[in-house]
Amino acid sequence: MHIRFHAAIAELPAAEWDALRGDANPFVSHAFLAALEDTGCIRPDWGWQAHHLGLYDNGRLVAAAPLYLKGNSHGEFVFDWSWARAWERAGGAYYPKLLCGVPYSPVPGPRLLAGTPALQRALVEAMRGEAGRLGLSSVHANFLPNAELPAFGHDWLARSDVQFHWHNRGYRHFPDFLAALSHKKRKNILRERRQVAASGLAIEWRGGDTLDDDEWRQVHALYEATFDAKGNHAALTAAFFRRLGELGATAQLALARDGDAIVAMALFVQGDNVLYGRYWGASVDVPGLHFELCYYRGIEYAIAHRLDRFEPGAQGEHKLARGFLPVRTHSRHYLAHPDFRAAVAASLASEAEAVDAYAAELWDHSPYANQGQVER
Repeated sequence: MHIRFHAAIAELPAAEWDALRGDANPFVSHAFLAALEDTGCIRPDWGWQAHHLGLYDNGRLVAAAPLYLKGNSHGEFVFDWSWARAWERAGGAYYPKLLCGVPYSPVPGPRLLAGTPALQRALVEAMRGEAGRLGLSSVHANFLPNAELPAFGHDWLARSDVQFHWHNRGYRHFPDFLAALSHKKRKNILRERRQVAASGLAIEWRGGDTLDDDEWRQVHALYEATFDAKGNHAALTAAFFRRLGELGATAQLALARDGDAIVAMALFVQGDNVLYGRYWGASVDVPGLHFELCYYRGIEYAIAHRLDRFEPGAQGEHKLARGFLPVRTHSRHYLAHPDFRAAVAASLASEAEAVDAYAAELWDHSPYANQGQVER
């Protein structure tokens, strides 16, 4: 078995990489990762340097992992800033570190692209070996699926968090979904939708491959302005948005227009019978518009296309009242220094108790009328 690390996804064969995915999760597709790299979203001065891992048998790619050298903790959504500060106060260099994950995408999905548990473990050991060779502080694997967790040994620290996902339980249409909710939640959603309907804005759903260059320009401008207004860095370029539109049905959008102008948008990514909510932007302040574009239109689309699940993105307790239920996410972390690892492990034990209690409390506030029909 030959181990290689690659400074660009283009160095790895696209067909062989995609064949290793356990499902059609779009975020680990060769095309999606290449789009990030080719359009200026992955840059060392922004803390991202591709360092993808490939395992080869007689020249054939048999296992792989999306891997990055990280100069900061931006764009990861599993927050370890406090670990970095603690290690640096102790005189260590926390950055660069190794990250196995997808940039700017807090989406659970395959990370260890391998057909067997043995190859998954080989990828994990190769990552840890590379950290040792480079003298790095740590290796992190974020938003792992349950099936990959056993590949990480006891010296990897476990961390968990909560997201909110919507599950299609065979709904025929949106009113069918509403009927499953409690009266209070149903009434609130109908009120929010009436507010948007009364605004005079025209709402439409569009496939990304149907937008022209000017429409993509408007969509990206809304994304960028909304990020900037919140003091966040809009890392995704206009060229990346346009590239998404070239990937067939991958990109889907809910748009709000005032005349010809696009004044609000929600950008989704579709793949493997799942809809993923990703980016939002608006130049108008209309009550209920965010919920209409980011949630309700996505639910309608998922029902109409018989998708299994709709994952609207990270965080947000407000999603619970709109039909999204808590789901646990998982990450694993290897800290090279044993004393540092032990200190962080103690902190994570307390954090885990708090996350468990939070998740249990969320389930006690399920929006569904018959909680017994909803599986945890």
